[in-house]
Amino acid sequence: MSVKGDDIFMRLFVFFDLPVTQKKQRKIATRFRKQLLNEGFIMLQFSVYCRTCRGQDIVDREIRRIKQIIPPEGNVRILQVTDKQYGGMLFLVGKPEKEEIIGCEQLLLF
Repeated sequence: MSVKGDDIFMRLFVFFDLPVTQKKQRKIATRFRKQLLNEGFIMLQFSVYCRTCRGQDIVDREIRRIKQIIPPEGNVRILQVTDKQYGGMLFLVGKPEKEEIIGCEQLLLF
């Protein structure tokens, strides 16, 4: 049985390091984080956000949206991995948050 591209779950990571020394910079960084949350990303660490996407089309759409909201300064990176690769992540200290565990299960409900 072959798997269509739309049936593959992907994890999209956004890593960023934004300047926050000035009040205006902090406001811009806060706005960017809130926009990521509004796009369905969850915070894994303070400047690492992740979203589960069903298929490459959704990944591409999210990348286009992120490109539209990136701040003018700082460093923003995106990484996509398959859900299987994500499942192989090692937790050296701590454990997955509830939102991480139910990410794909929620998508299956839709």
